[in-house]
Amino acid sequence: MMADHGWNRSSSSKLNFKIRYKPFLGFAFSMRYRRPKYLTCTSLFIFLLLFSLSPAVQGRASHDIPWDESENAKTADLIKKRISEAGSPPKIRIGKEFIHDTVMLDRFYSRRGFRPAWAGANGSLAQAYALVKAIEDSRNEGLTPDYYHLKNIESLLAGIREGAAKDGPSFETMADLDLLLTDAFLLLSCHLSAGCVNPVTLDAEWHAGRETVDVSSILEKALEDDLIEETLIKLLPSQYGYSRLRQALAHDRKIAERGGWPAVSTGPSLKKESFDRRVIELKKRLIASGDLTPEEDESGELFDETLEQAVIRFQEQHGLDADGVAGPATLKAINVPVQARIRQIELNMERLRWIPRDLGQKYIIVNIADFKLDLFENGHTNMSMKVVVGKNYWHTPVFSAVMTYLELNPYWNVPKNIMVREIIPKMSKDPDYLAKNNLKVIWEGQGRIEVIDPEALDWSLASAKNFNYKLRQDPGPQNPLGRIKFMFPNRFNVYLHDTPVKNLFSKNVRAFSHGCIRIEKPMELAEYLLKRDPSWTQERIQAAIDDGRNKAVRLPQPIAVYILYLTAWVDEAGRLNFREDVYDRDIQMDKALGKRPPAP
Repeated sequence: MMADHGWNRSSSSKLNFKIRYKPFLGFAFSMRYRRPKYLTCTSLFIFLLLFSLSPAVQGRASHDIPWDESENAKTADLIKKRISEAGSPPKIRIGKEFIHDTVMLDRFYSRRGFRPAWAGANGSLAQAYALVKAIEDSRNEGLTPDYYHLKNIESLLAGIREGAAKDGPSFETMADLDLLLTDAFLLLSCHLSAGCVNPVTLDAEWHAGRETVDVSSILEKALEDDLIEETLIKLLPSQYGYSRLRQALAHDRKIAERGGWPAVSTGPSLKKESFDRRVIELKKRLIASGDLTPEEDESGELFDETLEQAVIRFQEQHGLDADGVAGPATLKAINVPVQARIRQIELNMERLRWIPRDLGQKYIIVNIADFKLDLFENGHTNMSMKVVVGKNYWHTPVFSAVMTYLELNPYWNVPKNIMVREIIPKMSKDPDYLAKNNLKVIWEGQGRIEVIDPEALDWSLASAKNFNYKLRQDPGPQNPLGRIKFMFPNRFNVYLHDTPVKNLFSKNVRAFSHGCIRIEKPMELAEYLLKRDPSWTQERIQAAIDDGRNKAVRLPQPIAVYILYLTAWVDEAGRLNFREDVYDRDIQMDKALGKRPPAP
């Protein structure tokens, strides 16, 4: 049966058009007529009208096939049969590929009586081609189009076009195409909205709440509104510079297409007033990445002030000492190939897909890899400060929580693992260790707290499992938590806090803690968080600290805290930043994203 857009004149006009459509190639057709010597006026009008169609209408027409509702009903029977015979665990194989989520597929088709979703009322496959375009464009998001049945779908569409030119496509082919398209949309929409990799299975320390969406309902609505591409675009992250990172990905890919950037030869450090052939290499490298313009290169082998400023900018964007000297660390970062940077961008776009779409009007982000805290208000940075995070073997976990109160002059309740690994061994060497460090043994129970004589306990038997006491350090200037602790209850017992050890903030790499996060400006943060309560002035906060007694203060307005791990991002000034992978999480991510989604 011909689709409504086709031209099938009656025998009285002696004209019979048959149109063969090809995707992405504009409008192609062949004519068969019974009177080849001339065209009637009517047929000439139709012929001219056909060529006067707008590109949009022509594009829509080129996706139509001879198909009607009765044929959809037969296809529905095949779809139902394929799903019902999937077995347990359910598996549906089409060509060389498996359907990824048969359960979700069953749910989607059951709600629509197993009617095919992708062949329109008049045989239009426009939405199928829209999905093909969206799958191809997923590369712009750092995804792999082949993961979404792209080749299989294109092969089936090619077969359908050939069938349409003859006797029409088979019901089996249409059923297979429908199942693949639906599975591709469900998988792609899930990946765009929540990431390709489950952060919990990839990395047990990544527990940021992944947003879940009803992708089945989203597909139904997208098909109803004829908005496949637009719907998928709306699923993309809208927060924390995702779109800027996508632009950076496109920029670096263009650099890669031009051959990448040149390396700088090994040798001594290069600095202002250096005269070296390697200075030319350095300039070419920075020009290739856009960190230096060709117009600024006027000094040949001389390392001038302009180059020094370009090196400083590069160092700032890579978390290095911004001294303008191209030393070992700077040259190491400069010589990272563009393909490695492209992959780093892709990995961090995936991480941004893991975090909630709506971060709120006010929120705190701690980027572990950047050793930095930023407080955002209405989408802009209101406050920034350095932080110290967990050591390589005491990783700070990634998670989100809500800060509800702070403590002035906090106690330090020593975690059991620190007590067993570090403090008890020190006690065996120095019996007075607890007293020297103002540590007390505490027993809690029945609503009371009791201080225990440490000499009454057999410390040789103490372990993280069987030690039923706590070690607690009283508030004071040497308390590891400093004078202020910021609380956002979480199962990791991680929080932000002051520290008596201020010198560590001067270092570039600040991974020295046991997992908690030491902050550079605790007083400024406390003032900001309490400013909605006019009774808590700066003077009152300082007076309460000077008093020395422990005091909990509820925040007038709770604030969300997101502990993230990002090694690439674009800042508010539009500068692409990279950081070292201090916890080797990029390596794990790269392996996980390099694997095809598993077959059922």
